[in-house]
Amino acid sequence: MEMIGAERVHELLEFDGLIAALEQAHKGGMPATSDRLIYEQPNPEGQPDVFIILPAWQPQEGILAKMVTSFPNNKARHGGPTVNSIYMFINAETGVTEAAIEGESMIFRKTSSDSALGSKLLSRPDAENFLMIGAGGLAPYLIRAHLTVRPELKQLTVWNRTRANAEKMAHTFATQGVDLVVADDLDTAIANADIVCSATMASTPHIKGELLKPGAHVDLIGSFTPQMREADDDVLRRASIFVDHRQTTQRSGEFLGPFERGVITAGDVCADYFELVQGHHPGRTSHTEITMLKNGGGSHIDYYVAKYLMDRHRGRAFSTTCAS
Repeated sequence: MEMIGAERVHELLEFDGLIAALEQAHKGGMPATSDRLIYEQPNPEGQPDVFIILPAWQPQEGILAKMVTSFPNNKARHGGPTVNSIYMFINAETGVTEAAIEGESMIFRKTSSDSALGSKLLSRPDAENFLMIGAGGLAPYLIRAHLTVRPELKQLTVWNRTRANAEKMAHTFATQGVDLVVADDLDTAIANADIVCSATMASTPHIKGELLKPGAHVDLIGSFTPQMREADDDVLRRASIFVDHRQTTQRSGEFLGPFERGVITAGDVCADYFELVQGHHPGRTSHTEITMLKNGGGSHIDYYVAKYLMDRHRGRAFSTTCAS
């Protein structure tokens, strides 16, 4: 069994190739087996500790097991990261584990490329102003991935609840020759943005739909549990709603509460990536249409990314029978 570390993951999962591979994979179907298990332990200090197992199995091709822990108070308790993970890629013919892959780098590349594919399919090609809400470890990758599919973006802005973290990220980008402006007021930044990207642990919505400009695209990454939410009801009312996969609507607080209260129904979700890539839905239909993409991930996307990585690591062209 090989150990594939973070440096090798970042080398192999460059955004151009990975985003193209995800689009290619969605031209086919899901892996034959794709699911998730979530376990939670209540935490008196705040949000619960979470253990997630995401398996995917494509017979005669590959088996993936992704294991993730989310312990929100880790930084305060132990000074360590809040999210930890590892990927195991298994040969589907022999059952032998071929590689253990460092998880954080995989998640950063997978999640940001997932969102970038949504932007490629849904945001306006002439978008100029990009807003990043949140300045955690994932945020720089989201900005880079969005720039890959929308290289003409002219204004990059970041807002974070703790301004110092946003300033630190802006300084890092400046050393790389990229101008990233720190916003003082979130509402003003949202009103000016053509693309609003949010990656937070919020349980109370901070994106107000009434502020969105015509033609805006909203990319939501947080809200991976029923208790979490980033966008308010007005976003759902105003936007054409898309998801990376329809199973996302069954587990995200972005949908569960609004479904219960009748704000929207499952029928209001226009399409997922399979339907968009395969041409069953046109995606954006006008210059002024507001679009919303909920990035929910899913073990099938983890599988596509791991298969792409293993193919590149072995010097092979990317292929998956899911897309055949």
